[in-house]
Amino acid sequence: MPDSNDTGTKKRMNLPNRLTLFRLMLVPFCVLFIVLEGVIGEDLGAVIAAVIFAVASVTDALDGKIARKYNLITDFGKFLDPLADKFLVIGSMTAILYSYGSIRSWYFWVVIVVIFREFAVTSLRLIIVSSEDHTVVAANMLGKIKTTVQIINVLSVLIEPVIYRLIFPEGETLDFLLRWPPLTVISSFLTILFTLWSLIVYFRTYGKYITRSM
Repeated sequence: MPDSNDTGTKKRMNLPNRLTLFRLMLVPFCVLFIVLEGVIGEDLGAVIAAVIFAVASVTDALDGKIARKYNLITDFGKFLDPLADKFLVIGSMTAILYSYGSIRSWYFWVVIVVIFREFAVTSLRLIIVSSEDHTVVAANMLGKIKTTVQIINVLSVLIEPVIYRLIFPEGETLDFLLRWPPLTVISSFLTILFTLWSLIVYFRTYGKYITRSM
């Protein structure tokens, strides 16, 4: 008779969960190339990091779609999927803050809002999981929109300077675009908006568990 623990492990390690783990494994490589972009080539490092980040982001869309289509949704996946998103986005944004001095003065606030939201939501998730009914909260639609906007934001930060350096010669126009890249600015605003919005909705929905735990 097969061991029940083995069966549970196999169930947790289905294809969607493997894709999520693969996304987690890509995070340090993405961060590494962002941090080293000035060492291996100003544009080369950014392009490699953007490709790795894009591949990791695609797995985020695939694992959920496969899990829903083939009924492979597990509590392990519900917990790990948003956690992988957090590591990918926060890790990349923190590396950008370290490497991209031209936007650091204002991009700092984008990163602060994202980190604050994730710490707050993760803390609430732990309270919910430890509650008497042992509820596991899956990512909702607003959370997915928030993550998508954050992904667009990171990709715009990495790719926009590469494009502008190809199009514009050295000068005031290039300097301005590197300090205030339009797509990055717009996506940063949307990132703050949806990040705070999802935080408010999350606490309005699950804040009752905080009261129960007191």
